[in-house]
Amino acid sequence: MRAAATVGQALAIARLKLREAGIADAGLDARVLVGHALALSPSDLIGYPERALTEAGRQRIAALLERLVRDASARGIFLVDKDGQLIAEAGEMRGVDSTSLASLTAGNIAATGGLAQIIGEEEFPVHFHQGQRDNLHITLVDRRNILVVVFDERSSLGLVRLRVKKAGSELARVFEEIRKKAERAHAAGASPFAEITDDDIDNLFSE
Repeated sequence: MRAAATVGQALAIARLKLREAGIADAGLDARVLVGHALALSPSDLIGYPERALTEAGRQRIAALLERLVRDASARGIFLVDKDGQLIAEAGEMRGVDSTSLASLTAGNIAATGGLAQIIGEEEFPVHFHQGQRDNLHITLVDRRNILVVVFDERSSLGLVRLRVKKAGSELARVFEEIRKKAERAHAAGASPFAEITDDDIDNLFSE
C-alpha cells in the first residue's frame, strides 16, 4: 500500500480519485477534503504545514469542547481558524451550516481586527453578539484559532466568559504542544503526513 509522504502527494491522490469520480473541479474539492480531514488551512496545504493534528490531538480538543458545552450550558461550540476552516464542534447544533459559520466568524474577526488597528489596538480578542433567542460569544484562543460559543437563556454571559477563559487556555496549550511537535518532526526531517495512505483518502468519500 503506497503511503503519501507529503501533503502534496495526499492532495494528488485525492485529485486523482475525484477526477475518476467525474468531479469537474477536482483540485479545489481535493484541497477542501484533505484540509478538512487533516484540520489544515488552505495556506498550510500550499506550503509545508506549521502543524498537523494527530488523532490524540483531535481527541483532546474534542474532549475539551464537550466539557465546555456542559460547563457553560451552551447550545453549541465551534472551533475554527482564521482562514475560516472548521476544526471541531460540539453540542446540540451539529446540523447547523458550520461551513458558513466558520467562514463568517473568520471574516468577522478580520473586519474587527481592522477596526482595532485604526484605534491603536492589535486585535479585539473577545466578541459578544446578543440575539432575541441565541447569543454568540467569540474568543481568540491564540493568534490563529477562534472559539465560538452559542448559548441561550439556559446560561449567562458571565458563566460563559468564566468557562471559556479556562477552556481557551487549555486549548492554547494543546495547539502549542502540537506546533512544537510538528517543528521537532520537521527539524528531524520527518513528514507529519507519512502515515497518510490511499485508504485514508478513500475514507473521505465513505463517511
